[in-house]
Amino acid sequence: MDVDAASRACAEVLDEVSSAVIADEEFLQRVMLGVLARGHVLLEDVPGTGKTLTARSFATALGLSFSRVQFTPDLLPSDVTGTNVYNEAESTFEFSEGPIFANVVLADEINRAPPKTQAALLEAMEEGQVTVDGDTYRLPKPFFVIATQNPVEQEGTFPLPEAQIDRFVVKTSIGYPELDGEVELLRRRAGREARSPSVSPVLDGEAVLDVRATPETVRVDEDLLTYMAELARGTREDRRVAIGVSPRGTQRLFESSRARAVLDGREYVTPDDVKRVTQPVLAHRLVLTPDAKVQDVKKSDVVADVLGDVAVPTLD
Repeated sequence: MDVDAASRACAEVLDEVSSAVIADEEFLQRVMLGVLARGHVLLEDVPGTGKTLTARSFATALGLSFSRVQFTPDLLPSDVTGTNVYNEAESTFEFSEGPIFANVVLADEINRAPPKTQAALLEAMEEGQVTVDGDTYRLPKPFFVIATQNPVEQEGTFPLPEAQIDRFVVKTSIGYPELDGEVELLRRRAGREARSPSVSPVLDGEAVLDVRATPETVRVDEDLLTYMAELARGTREDRRVAIGVSPRGTQRLFESSRARAVLDGREYVTPDDVKRVTQPVLAHRLVLTPDAKVQDVKKSDVVADVLGDVAVPTLD
């Protein structure tokens, strides 16, 4: 699939999702960015803002199978990945697939489960497989996790391990709707049949795989490669940061920049593409120093400062 066709397909998916989800266009594009960049998306916001509806709507519009895992303090890793069940008739153990065996998996309120259960997603997100009792099982393709979490300051939440945070290509939030959007929510609620808007499939599994392969054809000039590396290094050199962006994060910035170009229907990456994706791709990967936390420094402020300090290349 060429860039123009992929861009049109993404636009159709976004149009379909926006008919059900009342959210800012930039937010929906960031979720689509995760799909294109062959990664996973972390949504952080207070309950009731539409995170679950967003995940379900994207799965439907993409024409993919959908599964939801409600993370709770008593959830076990086997509840996510599956387990071996004894078959008395055959006197053998058979693997019973867990809810992670779907194209789009909604890990709902992931930070309400203890770290051991959160870590059950690590292998699946990175390798597209799960290992149970020594046996490895491949997950369906495409495989895409949309995880939601409540703000860490809320009661009953556990912070995600840094290794898991690093697996998410994009972290974003839906935010509260504008006044017109909230009025529309009430209008839908007033009409009981219309309170749950339906979404129709736009693509299918094969088309999604084709769309996700398209960014590989996008050109990135040498100056932009240097620019991305300098942005990542800038986070490591900031005195407010204990752990900066890893090399994996730099690669995700590269992949997301190419995906951003595809969304705009271009066969090449521009500096604006890089700047536009830097915040949602890099900020959540930072680990701030204790002093910075005490001073209430925000990760987004650090990334904004780095963007301001690093010279933007001028392309011919």
